[in-house]
Amino acid sequence: MIKKSPVGTVRKLTLSFTAALVVSCLSPAVLSAETDTGGEVEVLHWWTAKGEMNAADVLQHSLEQQGIGWKNFAIAGGGGESAMTVLKSRAVSGNPPSAAQLKGDDLQEWGMLGFLTNLNKVADAEHWDQLLPPVISRIMKYQGHYVAVPVNIHRVNWLWVNPNLMQQAGATVPDSLDAFFVAAEKLKAAGIVPVALGSDPWQEVTLFESIALAVLGPVDYRRAFVELDMSQLGGDKMVEVFRRFIAMRQYIDVKTKAMEWSDASAMVVHGEAAMQFMGDWAKGELTAMGKLPGQDILCIPAPGTQGYFTYNIDSFAFFKNNSAKHLKAQEMMAHTILTPDFQRQFNLAKGSIPVRHDVSLAGFDPCSRASAEAFKNSEVHNTLVPSLSQGLATSSYVQAAIFDVVTDFFHSKNADPEQAAHRLARAVKSAR
Repeated sequence: MIKKSPVGTVRKLTLSFTAALVVSCLSPAVLSAETDTGGEVEVLHWWTAKGEMNAADVLQHSLEQQGIGWKNFAIAGGGGESAMTVLKSRAVSGNPPSAAQLKGDDLQEWGMLGFLTNLNKVADAEHWDQLLPPVISRIMKYQGHYVAVPVNIHRVNWLWVNPNLMQQAGATVPDSLDAFFVAAEKLKAAGIVPVALGSDPWQEVTLFESIALAVLGPVDYRRAFVELDMSQLGGDKMVEVFRRFIAMRQYIDVKTKAMEWSDASAMVVHGEAAMQFMGDWAKGELTAMGKLPGQDILCIPAPGTQGYFTYNIDSFAFFKNNSAKHLKAQEMMAHTILTPDFQRQFNLAKGSIPVRHDVSLAGFDPCSRASAEAFKNSEVHNTLVPSLSQGLATSSYVQAAIFDVVTDFFHSKNADPEQAAHRLARAVKSAR
């Protein structure tokens, strides 16, 4: 199993990286060392699964049609860890890409280091503050200035269900955690793997955060993972979260380990597993495999999270460069990403929904339309929560600490929910 580095190691690496960046920031010559590309953008991302690559192609073609060259810089790894390692190395050497897939608190960290381009010229001209939902525009800014542009909204708290396997086992699609365990028992008794889950820590934390949202509700979820309230992190409700989380383990077959998330999605499609907890980027994979989301494979809110919306916002940040042509190409890319046509075509391919509410959803599948409706309702009722597994909820330091506790607990032969909750609170306190 691939594991995140211990918090202390992560902190040391980040601090040394920060020192190197500060030194390089002192010399303007370093930033201008990159060759003038004359209208080309080099774009770092980790979209390497089938549906993701189709979506990336939409962006590439949109730019090429406007005379902007595209240099693909794709680094495999659904969680983006490998991509971030490469990005840090490039930045330290004074040769960052034109744009990189960054999100959440990472945007604040890179902004603090002074490497990101101010996009206010484009944002003001095209009224981004009016176009974007407030929860998204806040994430895209550093010290009140736009430094990134969002491409989509993903809903993370989805459960993908193979209805044929459910019917075969006489199981009902679950709408609560209790109902889930009843269905899982029936599936297991029928010789069907209840849940497909890959081996990456972020996939295990994706499962954990959906259980946490169901048990805690959106208010206490935010208190725990955004506000880092110690009483929530180590309290009785968190003990219950860990208790429910470890109960899931018996329903995940060992054959589902050592796999990418897209392989787990394929298990559901091919009838090798009944369910998968995963964000709606899985829908891009289902579509790429010729299945109709919402019909061939059902999409329902993760059990117990109806009316809530765990969001993941993919976005691109742009790195400083002294070339006027380079800046123009970056501005054109930022402009293109928020055009209605791009938002429509990209999100149809990616499985996500547009960041602009004024984009028509005609032709989008039932899961996308349900996601868009759920996002709007959650805006109104304050039930939007940032994804912990996808790096939207907290800093990279705290996220690493939580990952370590959650994944160690999930693989422990002597997992103790009460001890895990206490350890979680201690780990977060030391990492913040």
